[in-house]
Amino acid sequence: MTAPTEAPRVPNPVALDFSTSRRGPRGKPPRHYVDLTPEQRLVAVTDLGEPAYRAKQLATHYFTHLTADPAAMTDLPKASRDVLVAGLFPPLLTAARTLQADAGTTVKTLWHLFDGAKVESVLMRYKHRSTLCVSSQAGCGLACSFCATGRLGLIRNLSTAEIVEQVRSAGRSLADGELPGGPTRLSNVVFMGMGEPLANYKSVLETVRRLIAPNPDGFGMSARNITVSTVGLVPAIEKLTNEGIPVTLAVSLHAPDDELRDELVPVNTRWSVDQTIDAAYHYFEVTGRRVSIEYALIRNINDQGWRADLLGEKLNARGKGWVHCNPIPLNPVPGSKWTASDPEVEDEFVARLRAHGIPTTIRDTRGSDIDGACGQLAAEEEL
Repeated sequence: MTAPTEAPRVPNPVALDFSTSRRGPRGKPPRHYVDLTPEQRLVAVTDLGEPAYRAKQLATHYFTHLTADPAAMTDLPKASRDVLVAGLFPPLLTAARTLQADAGTTVKTLWHLFDGAKVESVLMRYKHRSTLCVSSQAGCGLACSFCATGRLGLIRNLSTAEIVEQVRSAGRSLADGELPGGPTRLSNVVFMGMGEPLANYKSVLETVRRLIAPNPDGFGMSARNITVSTVGLVPAIEKLTNEGIPVTLAVSLHAPDDELRDELVPVNTRWSVDQTIDAAYHYFEVTGRRVSIEYALIRNINDQGWRADLLGEKLNARGKGWVHCNPIPLNPVPGSKWTASDPEVEDEFVARLRAHGIPTTIRDTRGSDIDGACGQLAAEEEL
């Protein structure tokens, strides 16, 4: 069987807005300490009648001790604590449901936001690292055919603080030893939860800045331990390339040919497979960071051996050593026609990529018994 010829491209608009909700207006999250820059925090604290140095004390409690509980801020006068927390730390997320898998080392949380919107995060503890998968939007407007979140449509973007609060909560849980293995630190954050991260560019980049800022103004994480995923918003990839922050870029490709990718990932009608791979390769050229290609293997849809060959050829055409491929056995969504590839087909797909010299690792599919696909718990409540 031969690969289909490339479909003609739709002219690319200069700018696209994927951030507008189709569900009607939602409230703006209240201002939170995390939404502010260090300079703005000084102003906010003094506006509340407190000395400016309180801003650093608050930062230490939040980013180092991972708490916004006034009772834990014993180095502040009680009256000051109450004023500052009431004014700068409004509750943004409420845990509505928590599910565990993998002997308690995988924890999925459904969060209700202040306006009733719903998002999910997944905390995964491994032997030598702990990883949190965060959501950046409630729902998603990009309508990928097989995605649970895409069935919701876009509800709204998350604020910086709403994303960071997912991180702080996970860090606190690990520090308190709530997952098996004893107390530990959160080492990795991946923007692979609900939503298209680069469609909420400002909040995601501000979140990354909070993650990598040294204590006490941030969590002090390494940019190399942060992964930002995208289905291929090429202008946003180019913008990220120029930020000077060496996060790992993960591109959710899912098909190497435009005919199929147009169906699976509709944004491909704006930016083709080749344009997306070119943008990813340029990211590698500028940052030196190897790019991850994410590829959900879907039975009898995109798992043919010739598609593995075509993907390997396209990646190698840009250069060697710049990319790593992560085939992912699809986590089926109830009621969907899409399902995971047969194991032998998966093995053949991987073998063909490796035959092209592409480093390839099957992604660990944790949490399959707890509605592991992002958006499934939220979809149960929304749909």
